[in-house]
Formats: sequence, structure tokens, C-alpha cells
Amino acid sequence: MKEGLNCTQIANNLDRSKSTISREIRGNKGGRGYRPKQADRLAEKRSVGSRNPRRIEPDVLKAAFERISEQLSHEQITAELPISHETLYQHMYADKAAGGALWKNLRCQKKRKKKYASGVARRGQIVNRRPISERPADIETRRIVGHWEGNTLIGARHKQAIVTLVKRRSGYARLMKVSHTTSKKVADAVIKKMRSINARVKTITFDNGKEFAEHARIYEALGSTTYFADLFSSWQRGSNENFNGLLRQYITKKDLYQQLRTRSLK
Repeated sequence: MKEGLNCTQIANNLDRSKSTISREIRGNKGGRGYRPKQADRLAEKRSVGSRNPRRIEPDVLKAAFERISEQLSHEQITAELPISHETLYQHMYADKAAGGALWKNLRCQKKRKKKYASGVARRGQIVNRRPISERPADIETRRIVGHWEGNTLIGARHKQAIVTLVKRRSGYARLMKVSHTTSKKVADAVIKKMRSINARVKTITFDNGKEFAEHARIYEALGSTTYFADLFSSWQRGSNENFNGLLRQYITKKDLYQQLRTRSLK
């Protein structure tokens, strides 16, 4: 400005847009014109209570990146460090654009492309399905031991699968390998794996997959009441979904197809 340059020339020299320069001068100009120290004070004053996020300290960002490399979840990192989920994602994607590999530690690395058929089930219904709306409300508090959530992880080409059951209160999980996701094989696996602790299995809330069609047989064998989440409402089984996301990070569909054919899960 002292050189007598206009906004366009200043913007070109500073590699900024003309509107940015114009807005800076117009918003921070005082009675004696635009002065740097005065502009800085005005900007600091406006930043108090602003919606714009504060600058993350370098040591905090470094610590967050170290924990991401250790494959901690964003929930674990933000609970420990003064940084938000959104800020973490922004820095991770900026690192990816710069050729970094931090994004490979994310639970989910691809955009969701699955279509949900507008909430309409296109396959047959599960007979005698007990909806989650009938489940006692006190189970939602997670204070009572013995309530589980269940689903399956399917391998590539729908070959091999892992049935996962997660306890709502503690996050403790049990895994069962099945060669095919038929309702009989899934029910057999659940009964065999859970029979030894059936006194601690009061309820199981399943996904709506047809592999759980023999839920009545599970109920009879374990003495535990079975429920089903609403269609396309995976958040109603949040503990199970989060666990499956973690498990999928280490056991991919390809792993299930190629490796689990000759190796059992303990």
C-alpha cells in the first residue's frame, strides 16, 4: 500500500484473491488508514467467541498423528487431546493429498456406495421376528450385564464369514467362523460358542440379515431373548457396528476368502 499498489496488484504479489485483500483493508482500517498492529488487534478482538476453530498447537497435532499411526480411533484421540474430529479429518486428508499415508489408518477408507432401497426390504421376512421396540427400555442404559448385539462379517464372493457378538456393557466380544452364512450354520455356531456362558446371555439384538432366521432355535438353546433392530438402523446396534469396523480394519473381505479357509478363529 505504501508503494501505491492497488488491490489487484497486491493480490497478485501475495498470491491471494483480490477480494481477500479488499476485505482485509476495508475491515481493519482505522482513522489513520490501514496499520498492521491495529489490524492484528482488531482481528484478535473479533476472534473471541468466533465460530472459526482456534489454531491447533504443533505439539498437539504431532501427538494426534502419532496416535493415528498407532491406529487409535478418533474417539480415543479426541478424548485425550484438545482437538476435534473434524480437525483430525481435515489434517489427515490434507496429508493424503500431499502423498502421506495417515489415511490408511482410518477404520473406513472408502466412501459408502451402498444403496438402501429407500428403506424397503427386498428379501423375505424373518419369521416371528421380535422388534427392538419390544426390548425393555432399561437395556438402553448399558448398566445391566448380559445383553449382546450380533451381526456377520462377510468375505469376498460371499465365501466364509465371521459371526460377531458384542456385549453392550463392556464391549467384550466373541467371534465365530462359518463356512457359509446359512441360517443353520450361523445358529449352530452361536449356540456352540455361547452355550458355556448362557447364564450371562440374557438378550441378543441381531441385524436383519436372513442368516439369523433361526433365532428361535438360539433362543431355545441359550434361554436368551432375541430381538431385531429396525431395518437400515445400524446405530441401534452401535457397539456391534463399531466393533465390526475395528475388526474389518485388520480382517478384510479378501482375508476372509483367502486365509480363513484353512485357519480357525479362537
